Amino acid sequence: MVIVPVKNEEDGLILTLNALRLQVDANGEQLDESVYEVLLLVNNSTDQTHHLATQYQRSFPEFKLHVAVIELQKTDAHVGMVRRLLMDEAYERFKSIGKPEGIIVSTDGDSQVDQHWVHYILKEISQGNDVVGGRILPKNTPQLSKIHHLRDVSYRYHLSRLESILDPCMADPWPRHFQCYGPSLAVTCAIYDKAGRIPPIPYLEDEEFRKALYRIDAKVRKSPKVKVYTSARLAGKVEFGFSVQLQQWGNMTLENQQQHVEPLSALIKKTTLKGELRKMWRSRHDAADHRLQLLNVSKKLLLDDAWLKGKFYACQYFGELWELVETELEQGKWRKQNALQPISEVIKTFRKYFSELPIAS
Repeated sequence: MVIVPVKNEEDGLILTLNALRLQVDANGEQLDESVYEVLLLVNNSTDQTHHLATQYQRSFPEFKLHVAVIELQKTDAHVGMVRRLLMDEAYERFKSIGKPEGIIVSTDGDSQVDQHWVHYILKEISQGNDVVGGRILPKNTPQLSKIHHLRDVSYRYHLSRLESILDPCMADPWPRHFQCYGPSLAVTCAIYDKAGRIPPIPYLEDEEFRKALYRIDAKVRKSPKVKVYTSARLAGKVEFGFSVQLQQWGNMTLENQQQHVEPLSALIKKTTLKGELRKMWRSRHDAADHRLQLLNVSKKLLLDDAWLKGKFYACQYFGELWELVETELEQGKWRKQNALQPISEVIKTFRKYFSELPIAS
């Protein structure tokens, strides 16, 4: 079941709905209408969005599009609340028909999904994954923001590749990307509920939900075959989102600045130690005593040994443990000894590192 929160999207809504309606399989054959439904909720719009949606519904009666409109109080009139209402509705619909394995898929009203979007989401979930994050590709990125956006993508792509080598994940093998956000996010009903559901907050609700998914060790697949094309507009509808990021990058260009990120040397060390800690975690209830191994990891991460040991045995999930570790690293000696560096320089070191790896990597 696909959910689409919409507010004042009359200019691009038809493109969004066309993309959702004209879904095909790997052979280019249109998907059967019974495979998926679309729930679209129009909130607090002042344009023709609702009219266009209902008109579209009448024009294509075979397309399982459900349209609703709601006027929320000002404090609740934001995408986090609307996405929560929609995902909860999808969850309750699946629950009412006894389908805990049902899949809830989120996109946005300013985005157009790839023609194979549904097909590859279903394929990835069928392989045992709980979550599928799609690659989000902006359209017509503003010129002033472009270089910083490309650097950000390059850095995150290289980091994802590094993690796949040093701390591999069976659910998310290489090739993969680095995104798992609202414009293209699929979750099973079971994992949606287990993660505490998407929080109804004014912005970055998808980022907080992503963290919650990793916190409970959900099997997250960031599939390069699942793609969505989204707006790169500068005038957004939330206090912080992609539009604000584009504005900030544009200002950085004007001020001849660039983003600073964690250096490769620190990333290699941290990711390697994360992998070691994960292996210990998997056998933490066995007879093996991990005291010396934990001491070694805590020293290399510049963490208090007693603190790490306590969290290691207290946390229910590895993702929960690692989130706590990363918070400590950012606030403690680790960050002081591994100062951030200009992103362009770090990307160069990444490229050199990968060029020197065996071809199989």
